[in-house]
Amino acid sequence: MSGSKTLEKKSRKTDKNALFSIGAKLVSIVTLIVLVSLGSITALVSWLMRQDLRISAEENNYEINRRSAAEAEETLVKMRTDAMILTHIVTSAGTQSSLAMETIQFFFENNTRIAALFFNFNGRDETLINERFFQTNGVDSSLTDVFINNYKTILNRAVPGETVVINATPYFYTSLTALLFSDNAGSFAILFSPENLNNSFGFGINKTYMINGLGDVLIHADYDLVRNNNNISGINFIQNMRASPHKSSQELIETNFGVIPIEVSSSASLMPHLEKIAGFFKPAFLFLKTHISIFGEGCKDAFYRIFKIERSNVKILGGVDTGNADEIKNVRQFVAYTKLNIGGCIVITNIEYNKVFEGISATTRRNIYLTVVVLFISIILIWFFSKTISIPLKVLAVAAKRIEGGEFNLQFNPKGRDEIGVLTAGFQKMCAALNIFGRFTNKEIALQAMRNQIKPGGLPKHATIFFSDIRDFTAKSESFSSFFGFEASNYIVHWLNKYFTQMIDCVEKTGGTIDKFIGDAVMAHWGTAYTAGSPRADAFNCVKAALMMRKALYIMNRERRRDDPGDPVIRIGCGINTGMVTAGQLGSDKRMEYTVIGDPVNLASRIESLTKPLGTDILISEDTWNLIKDKFVTEEMPSVTVKGKIKPVRIFAVVNFAGEEKGPQTLAEVRELLEIKTPDPENVDLNESEVKYKIGGEKKGKE
Repeated sequence: MSGSKTLEKKSRKTDKNALFSIGAKLVSIVTLIVLVSLGSITALVSWLMRQDLRISAEENNYEINRRSAAEAEETLVKMRTDAMILTHIVTSAGTQSSLAMETIQFFFENNTRIAALFFNFNGRDETLINERFFQTNGVDSSLTDVFINNYKTILNRAVPGETVVINATPYFYTSLTALLFSDNAGSFAILFSPENLNNSFGFGINKTYMINGLGDVLIHADYDLVRNNNNISGINFIQNMRASPHKSSQELIETNFGVIPIEVSSSASLMPHLEKIAGFFKPAFLFLKTHISIFGEGCKDAFYRIFKIERSNVKILGGVDTGNADEIKNVRQFVAYTKLNIGGCIVITNIEYNKVFEGISATTRRNIYLTVVVLFISIILIWFFSKTISIPLKVLAVAAKRIEGGEFNLQFNPKGRDEIGVLTAGFQKMCAALNIFGRFTNKEIALQAMRNQIKPGGLPKHATIFFSDIRDFTAKSESFSSFFGFEASNYIVHWLNKYFTQMIDCVEKTGGTIDKFIGDAVMAHWGTAYTAGSPRADAFNCVKAALMMRKALYIMNRERRRDDPGDPVIRIGCGINTGMVTAGQLGSDKRMEYTVIGDPVNLASRIESLTKPLGTDILISEDTWNLIKDKFVTEEMPSVTVKGKIKPVRIFAVVNFAGEEKGPQTLAEVRELLEIKTPDPENVDLNESEVKYKIGGEKKGKE
């Protein structure tokens, strides 16, 4: 369990090394899918809805304009008709007759929107005033006479059958429209409240208003625009609309109808002059202030000359001049218009383009918000889900790295029964198998071959070869068999494994490579698969390992009980030689091993066999001694002629490390420490080591 926790901790450290983790990839994929799917659906639906909505908006705007125009024309026709009927009745009965008075009273009671009626019939001027209207709206009815007097010239000069519609709101400061018309019998002027049209035109997001032939705004839901008598005749759209042969149409344009109050320049303002000269003629001043645009060009020029004001100083914003027109922003909008048959009036209905799509834009925004929420939730879920995949995989990745490094004893904690759980369980079994397999073969060599550090084939190496053998192993084996019987094999294996564990540890600690076990013998080498950097260093490590084996065996033997049949004392002989060998992977396609071959290997084996007749445990060749003679205390032994060699070979017994005060300082002390009998120089047969068996009572040399 602790091993699995360690793996998890190390896997977290590898997160920083991973450029794109599984979680990041899954989140990227899900993000792409959500954005592409929901985004494309939202865009497609929005586009289709915008197309349908635009068609619907255009049709609705046009229909509203048509109905508003019909209502406006009906109102104007009704006002004109009612005024003419009343006029004929009154004039026929006599304006002062009781019948005329009753008719007038009845007329105003049933036409509360009419404020006053003026007519010139057969050369007689008559003004009929609806006093209740003026009282209700808090307006002085005497302003009617001033208003009528100012328009008499227009009425008298009007061509019979001509109708003029004028905005009277700026004059009376209440919503009033003047309808001026004439026929063969006389001229007429009627003041009425267009409240019904104001209410109707201002309904919904479609804005409808009406202008007269001069471009003055007559009816609008915004009272200030009507009161300020805004004029939009200078707008290109209005000019094009007037020139168009179509009675009604609709366009998508970018414009601002310039419904901005008339202004004058600060250097020669019109208002102060009007206020000083008009004085107490306030009604006339108000009228002139707001209606100079309805007079002819000659009247206006005369007016400017009277008040000594240069015409160029007047700035009509959104109209003829531009003045501060830079402040006006054009708006994209659908504009429908219908030309009325009365007074050159035009009913205009517009709706801003963006407002048409406000609903779909809001829906699109909500869809975008929904997409963001869905994406956020998906990312959270995918992120946590990816952890159930990435964390186990990272643990396995760390385990693979550790296996690559030669660490097989790993513990896992498989979770779940999915593919990850099966893979984790498989890794656990693989580690167990590798751990066992590593005991049967040379793990370090296998790892180097796996990392491609060892190439197939042989390479020359300047190596130091080591052989060791247990003294009297055959006799000890027979002792095991005689004492333990059928159980002897278990005891022998346990006894040898305990010995090999100590020997292998000494080899591995000094950088050596275990080549093979030959029964009780051990073969190892330095400077082949691994090297300390030089043949001298490799030779030093090999001899050092032999001294470490001596110490380890001494401690083991000291802890053994005397005459223990299950754990007898072990004494070994070690032979060491240095030279050029061939190292590589030998074997077949089915089985290979990393080993060394060459004459130095054979010499090391023969030197090991000389340790017993020479009464020592570690012997080295002259080639090895030349490399490390200053590092160890040695004593030269009698030279020996080895089979296959012409010249005698000098050999040396290793006593201890040079300068080491502890431990033996001479070969005699080594023999005493290890309880090795001192051989008789006269009777030492160095060829005895070559005799391995007897045939017919004679010793035969091993060929």
